[in-house]
Amino acid sequence: MTDLQQLQQRFSAHKELSFRQQGDGLMLVDITNPLATATISLQGAQLTDWAPVGQQPVIWVSDNSFYQSGRSIRGGVPICWPWFGDHVTDASLPAHGFVRTKIWNLESVAPLVDGSTRLSFSYTLDKDDQIIWPCQCTLHMNITIGKELELALQTSNTGQQPLTITEALHTYFRVGDVNQVRVAGLEDTHYLDKVEGYKQKTQSGMIDIQGEVDRVYLDTADPCRIEDPLMNRNIIIKKEGSHSTVIWNPWLERSIAMADMGEQAYQTMLCVESANAASNRVVIEAGDTHCMTVCYQVEGR
Repeated sequence: MTDLQQLQQRFSAHKELSFRQQGDGLMLVDITNPLATATISLQGAQLTDWAPVGQQPVIWVSDNSFYQSGRSIRGGVPICWPWFGDHVTDASLPAHGFVRTKIWNLESVAPLVDGSTRLSFSYTLDKDDQIIWPCQCTLHMNITIGKELELALQTSNTGQQPLTITEALHTYFRVGDVNQVRVAGLEDTHYLDKVEGYKQKTQSGMIDIQGEVDRVYLDTADPCRIEDPLMNRNIIIKKEGSHSTVIWNPWLERSIAMADMGEQAYQTMLCVESANAASNRVVIEAGDTHCMTVCYQVEGR
């Protein structure tokens, strides 16, 4: 029996789920319930699509994405863990950690009373992981598909020593025209500007995107909002357990350099990432658990 057949048999009672393979065999689960549709890749427990009923898709994925084992899908919500960005001491290690290209276990599916669907994934570090990151821990990712989208990344320290991580839910949002969108809720906060060598700056007013943007906004826990006049909607981002917000758009030159991006694709996407990065790194004591949760809502303008 194939992996696909096993998943179909195991979750056959859940008619809101269907499984399929794409690319070189990546397993995807499609969710259709009365409130929304969504798709999640078992590689990386990476959500690649979410659209509330009656709404246009909210999540962006590149048309040039490689659906290949061991390679992160360009778009959706990659999980950056246990480090965000480049590894601090070893540039040969993969950027944004290693779990986004690992196969996660779909543990359970739960229909909720409001009509939404919660999928629970888990990942335990294997021997290869512990060679480059010798820590003992387990990860859980709960994704709730409904009128709102909720993602909760949970890190449990099962070892005997404190565990220090940085992390992000690297969410790519679909926008009408990135030149016209604005991001509200980060006014007067301090950020590190990677485009200018991590220079520390202070945000003045709302964020306009007029060129390459790669910023880590520090000590940010309040909700923020993507205002999109062309798509006639706002995307509200609320979070808990996250104290950094990353804003990223590669713009033209960097997009051209990425084979899985597409030359003009930057115009219809914007990453607003809930994170714990830089000075907002998280220390998890032995036996403790840290959870970072984000909730997305769509409202008309």
